[in-house]
Amino acid sequence: MKQILLAISVVTVFACSEKKAKVLSSATTSANVPAAGKSIVVYTTADTANYRLTPTDTLEFKDFGQPLETQPCVFVDPTKTFQTLLGIGGALTDASAETFAKLSREKQKEFLKAYYDPNTGIGYTLARTNIHSCDFSSGSYTYIKEGDKELASFNIDHDKQYRIPFIKDAIAAAGGKLTLYASPWSPPAFMKDNNDMLHGGRLKTEFYQSWANYYVKFIKAYEKEGIPVWGLTIQNEPMARQTWESCIYTAEEETNFLKNNLGPTLAKEGLGSRKIIVWDHNRDLLYQRASTLLNDPQAAKYAWGVGFHWYEDWSGGDQVFENVKKVSESFPDKNLIFTEGCNDKFTAARLKDWALGERYGRSMINDLNNNTVGWTDWNVLLDEKGGPNHVGNFCFAPIHADTKTGNLIYTNSYYYIGQISKFVRPGAKRIESSASRSPLLTTAFINPDGKIAVVVMNTTGKDMPFHLWMGGKAAETKSLAHSIMTMVF
Repeated sequence: MKQILLAISVVTVFACSEKKAKVLSSATTSANVPAAGKSIVVYTTADTANYRLTPTDTLEFKDFGQPLETQPCVFVDPTKTFQTLLGIGGALTDASAETFAKLSREKQKEFLKAYYDPNTGIGYTLARTNIHSCDFSSGSYTYIKEGDKELASFNIDHDKQYRIPFIKDAIAAAGGKLTLYASPWSPPAFMKDNNDMLHGGRLKTEFYQSWANYYVKFIKAYEKEGIPVWGLTIQNEPMARQTWESCIYTAEEETNFLKNNLGPTLAKEGLGSRKIIVWDHNRDLLYQRASTLLNDPQAAKYAWGVGFHWYEDWSGGDQVFENVKKVSESFPDKNLIFTEGCNDKFTAARLKDWALGERYGRSMINDLNNNTVGWTDWNVLLDEKGGPNHVGNFCFAPIHADTKTGNLIYTNSYYYIGQISKFVRPGAKRIESSASRSPLLTTAFINPDGKIAVVVMNTTGKDMPFHLWMGGKAAETKSLAHSIMTMVF
C-alpha cells in the first residue's frame, strides 16, 4: 500500500480493499491459537448497568475444543483478513463550528479530547466538511458573486470565521493527522436549471467545467489555510430534491461530469491524488449507481470509491446492508465508505433514548462486515435544539451543547461509535468473526500493533452468556442486555 505524507495530514492511498481472505504471515497465523491464560480486557457500554465505554472485566483463554450447539460462541479467525480501515469520524459542518464557538475554552478542550484523543476520547481520524453552505449552515452562501462563471471573485472568507478555525482545532487535537474530505450540496443558483440553490434542480451542462473548477479552487484555498483535503464527493445525495441545498444528477449525468470534467480537471491542476467518491447517497440505489458509473472505464479510472448514507428506511422498510456487499463483490478494486448518517427529527425528550446508539452499532457492524473501509457520522456537534439549521431540519448528534448553560450532553451514540473507533485504528485489517446466535452482532479487527479487537452487540432485552472462541481455546463472558462490548487482546 502506497502512502503519501502531507504537511499536517497523513494520507493513506488504499490501492484497493482486500476483498478475499488470505493467509497472514506465520507470526499472525500462530495467533490463531492463543496461549492459555492470555488476558482479554473487556470494555462495555450498556443501558441497564449504566456502563459507558467502561472497563468491565478481564478474561482468560482456556482450553475448550469443540463447542456444543448449546454453548453460544463468537468465533474469531485472524488468519482470514479483509479490508484495511481508513478511519472513523464525523462531519465538521458550519453548525458544528458555530456551536463550538459558543462554548467556553474549557468546554471546547473537553469536546476536542472527547472526539480526537485516542486515549481519553474515542480517537476520531476521519472527517467530512461541506463545500459552501448546506442545511446545517445558518444560511445559504457560496464562495463567489452570483453569475461569476469565471470564479474571479472566489474566496473562502465566510469559512474563516468559524469553520476553518474549528477544523484546525480538530486536526491539532487528533495529533496533526486528520483525513478530511469535502462534499457540495449545490452549485451556485445561476449554474442550475431552477436558478435556486435549494429544491433540487440540475447543473446546466454549460457550467460543468466552471463547477469542476470550483472544486479545484476550494481544495487549493483550504490547503493554503493549512488544511489538507484528502478527497471529495461529487454531490451530496444526488437523487434528493430537498427544501435545502440540493442538486439532482442521474447516474449518466454523474458519470459524464466525472469523466469529462471533474476527473481531468483535478489531474490537470496537480490534484490527481485526491480521492473522488461517487454516489454519496442511500444504500437503496447503491448498486445501480455504482454499476452504471464503474462499468464506464473512462469514469471508473477517476473514482476511488463509492460513498453511501443510511436513510433508505425513509420508505418504511429496513436498512439494506446487503447492497453494500453486492457492490463490494462486484467491484473489488473500489472502496466503500459510509459518508453520512444521523438520527433525525430532534426532540430533547429523546436525548437519552437507547435506540439512538443502537442504530449506530447495527449500521457500523454490518457496514464494516460488508467491506466498508471508512465510516463517517454526520454533525459532530449540535446545539440544544438540534441545529443550527436554516431550514429547520433539526437532528441528533453524538454530542450536543446546551448553549444556555454551556454544558455538553453525551448521547448513547457517542459511546456506541467509540466502542469501535477507540479500539479499531487506521490500518487495522478486518478479520473473520461469527456469532452462533442471531441477536449477537459481531465484527473484529487486528490492529497495526497486533492487538485484536472483537466487538459484540446485544440487541435484545436479556443478558446473553457466550464464549469468545479462537483456535480451540475460549473465554467465557456475557453480553449484557442492550449493550455493546469490545474485547481487546
